[in-house]
This record gives sequence, C-alpha cells and structure tokens, in this order.
Amino acid sequence: MTSFTINGRAVSVDVDDDTPLLWVIRDEIGLTGSKFGCGIGLCGACTVHVGGRATRSCVTPVSAVDGAQVTTIEGLDPADEHPVQQAWRALQVPQCGYCQSGQIMQAAALLKDFPSPTDEDIDAVMTGNLCRCMTYVRIRAAVKQAAQALANGAIPNLTAAKGAKA
Repeated sequence: MTSFTINGRAVSVDVDDDTPLLWVIRDEIGLTGSKFGCGIGLCGACTVHVGGRATRSCVTPVSAVDGAQVTTIEGLDPADEHPVQQAWRALQVPQCGYCQSGQIMQAAALLKDFPSPTDEDIDAVMTGNLCRCMTYVRIRAAVKQAAQALANGAIPNLTAAKGAKA
C-alpha cells in the first residue's frame, strides 16, 4: 500500500510498488490530464510535480512517492488560472494540445527556479518536453509572459490542493 497526497487529497493505492505513477494517477485515481507519450521519460507529456519538482510520472515508480505531495495539471490551480495557464490561453500556445499539460507543469516548475528566465534558461529546462506541433516559439513567449505576471504580483494558488479536482 502506497499513500501520498495528490492535489491536496490523501490517497492510498494498493498496487505493485513498481507501477508507474502515471498509471496510478490515470487508472487508479482517475485523473487523465497527464498523458502517456513515450514511456521512457523523454517526451515530458506525463510531467507532474512531486514535492514541487517537475517529475516524469511514466518512469517514477509509485513507491517513490510514498508520503509525498503530488500535483497534476488538474491541481495546479483549481480555477485553471495559474499565470502559466493564463499565458498559455492568451498566446494560444496549444495546437493539438496533447503535450500541453506536461509543458505547463514543466513551465510552472521552471518559474520557481528562474523567476526571470532568459531564452537560454527556458530552452535548457523545457528541452525535455517535446511538442509534435512545434509550438516552441509560443511556449517560450508564454513562459516569459507568465514570468512577467508573477513579477507584477500575480500569485498562483500554490495551495491548489484545496478545492482542486482530485
């Protein structure tokens, strides 16, 4: 039995310890925002936050999150109003949209480490998140817009857990 908190809700799952976190999130908990892409942690479609850090859930065994705080795209902001989500909408970043939850989760983590990211910072951190539609220019612009919003006092709901879709 593995117990952790996801989007502010305590959960316990009875699965094999080596079950990928992604499958627990999708199949056991029922949250489908995190996507399966490559299955080897290289595309970033499955990115979630574990303890506030961007984590590839397809290669993270559920046993590794025992006692941890996990945040999925559904829990980033209960109202979908995180500055990154707002910038994504304002700049119409998605095309097909498949990779976007992973992109958004990676970008939100990036802004914690680099509040005023340069193009090089963005490229270095976001490079592991692949976009088949090649919206990288819009992704970079959205990260910069979100950084500016945060610098101007926008406050993400970091207690997203409360009231989040769990």
